[in-house]
Amino acid sequence: MRLVVQRVNRCSVSIDKIVSDSIDSGLLAYLGIKKGDNSGDINYMVRKLLGLRIFEDFKGKMNYSVLDLKKEIMVISQFTLYGDTRKGNRPSYNNAEKPEKAEFLYLEFIDKLKISNLKIACGSFQTHMDISYINDGPVTILIDSNKIF
Repeated sequence: MRLVVQRVNRCSVSIDKIVSDSIDSGLLAYLGIKKGDNSGDINYMVRKLLGLRIFEDFKGKMNYSVLDLKKEIMVISQFTLYGDTRKGNRPSYNNAEKPEKAEFLYLEFIDKLKISNLKIACGSFQTHMDISYINDGPVTILIDSNKIF
């Protein structure tokens, strides 16, 4: 499982030019799900995302998490995070999970984030979306769940 996390001042997702969800200050998290990912990966990634200390304290040091400051999170499913370009110029998505299982894990990820009582917004799985956001920093962090659970 892979997350690309961006600190944002605001973010919205539109489908067919209509805003379907939005957040104010917080995190934009693109979630990629690879073959073999499971609930253990989700639990790890939820803990990492909620605990990631990338918001500044009064001294300008990144010391606070989204949870500490009661910020908001936008989650967007993005299978292209597992695009492999080592052979040729057209990415291969062989490592991305099949849509049926990926959607189940994506929804489980969102449900587990909602337990935090933060505002959790999301895109629509397997749908073309326009994502608009204002980076704060910019700060962008990559998180992979390649670990033993």
